[in-house]
Amino acid sequence: MTQTAPASVDTESASPPRFTHREIMVTMSGLVIAMLLAMLDNMIVAPALPTIVGDLGGLKHLAWVTTGYILASTAATPIWGKLGDLLGRRITFLSSIAIFLIGSALCGMSQNMGELIGFRALQGLGAGGLMVGVMATMADIVPPRDRSKYQGVMMAVMPVAMIGGPLAGGFITDHLNWRWAFYVNLPLGIIALLVCWFVLAKLPRKTSGKVRIDWTGAALLTVWITTLVLITSWGGTEYAWGSATIIGLAAVTAVAFAAFVMVERRAAEPIMPLSVFADRNFSLAGALSFVVGFAMFGGMTLLPQFQQYVQGSSATNSGLLLMPMMIAAMVLSLGGGVLTSRTGRYRALPIAGSVLMAVGLGLFATMGPDTSRTLTSLYMVILGAGMGCLMQTTMLIAQNSAPLRDLGAATGATTFLRNMGGSLGVSMLGALYTSTLSDSFTSAAGGSAGAANSGTLAQMTPEALRGLPETVRHAFAQAVTDGIGTAFVWAAGAAAVGIVIALFIRHVPLRGFTSGSSTDNVPAAAVSTAKTTG
Repeated sequence: MTQTAPASVDTESASPPRFTHREIMVTMSGLVIAMLLAMLDNMIVAPALPTIVGDLGGLKHLAWVTTGYILASTAATPIWGKLGDLLGRRITFLSSIAIFLIGSALCGMSQNMGELIGFRALQGLGAGGLMVGVMATMADIVPPRDRSKYQGVMMAVMPVAMIGGPLAGGFITDHLNWRWAFYVNLPLGIIALLVCWFVLAKLPRKTSGKVRIDWTGAALLTVWITTLVLITSWGGTEYAWGSATIIGLAAVTAVAFAAFVMVERRAAEPIMPLSVFADRNFSLAGALSFVVGFAMFGGMTLLPQFQQYVQGSSATNSGLLLMPMMIAAMVLSLGGGVLTSRTGRYRALPIAGSVLMAVGLGLFATMGPDTSRTLTSLYMVILGAGMGCLMQTTMLIAQNSAPLRDLGAATGATTFLRNMGGSLGVSMLGALYTSTLSDSFTSAAGGSAGAANSGTLAQMTPEALRGLPETVRHAFAQAVTDGIGTAFVWAAGAAAVGIVIALFIRHVPLRGFTSGSSTDNVPAAAVSTAKTTG
């Protein structure tokens, strides 16, 4: 039975228009630039973090430079996704780019850690719309069955971001100033704005009618995400787990989450439609995305610490030393996309990816002060291969399981879960790292490390470390190694959970675009087919 589309949703979005190959490629030119902008940011900033933290004097706030960005991006992602469904992809996408650029400029002007963390959060608000905008627009113009071959074009930006980003970040830190790690976003962002202004004009626009935005749901979502991340960041470090602060935050988290679920059940246009989680594959893909985010962001944040403080690499070299992980992720992502496009089958990829990721993280936990760069690179290849098998596949499974009318919200929900994993991963792993590092270094204070007080530890940079006595350098390197080992043991445990999740994913045939309102029934039909085929 045909139903009339709600006035607040573009009627065309329920049955996506057909795009020619040329139109798809032209539209993708804008998406590629925006994707490059989003990917370059964290790649450039990661090698600069040790210097940034040392310059601004905030070792204990290290994790929040990344966590603030990811937290804001996480909270904003489902909101951007839903706004794209309601208002059209073009206006929301361009708005997210503009906010990202403003945040980037302010980050470069930061004078202390508080300002930097706050401006990184603003930058993250814009970034939340970049990735979900790219993925949702791709889903609008290319059906799942054909999407993998076009994603190969999208993935062509990965070598530039993954190799050029860390290299540029390291070069900027060593030869210019870390502030240019943020300013460099501006020229590329302006190009992205101009290109997307023209190429995204081909996308369907919202029809006339009242748009109802779920602001209550958005506010509650922001509250429970923020308090949850604060618990994982502060618990056991800033405050005892049984302290009134942590207990109070836990209570706020529980109440806000319960209220959020109630509001989303009743909202006419919920920010995060809970109905999509009724599909088994969607929920499993979302859970796996959470695990990928936990491992990916945690690894990117902590590995440069080990490379610069323990292995003695410069910021430039530490960026280059991340290449094995990045290249492995790129190759496996491209290869998995080609395989899926040719065969239509994908179930083996999340299983293999979860196993490789768990093994890679477990190997990182065994590193010591004498671990060679060659061995570290091998571990990176294993972890990167696991990430490559999972990054595209989890999103493809989720989009294939969602009704087309909720495609933006579903894409936002999946990206939200991946970013939520990143938020909790960086905050938890970062807290474990800094706590273990501090305890290990303090335990040596009765000996040679006594020359370095807590103030020196907070201001420690790779350059400053090289000027200290050999015994102090050795004690600090061991402390960093202890912190890295503790953090990655927990990360490996989370990845092991991902293996179990991946085993329960069923093969559901990838759908193509269909006409009419029947599109909303495609996922259910696909699930029914999967049940009969096993």
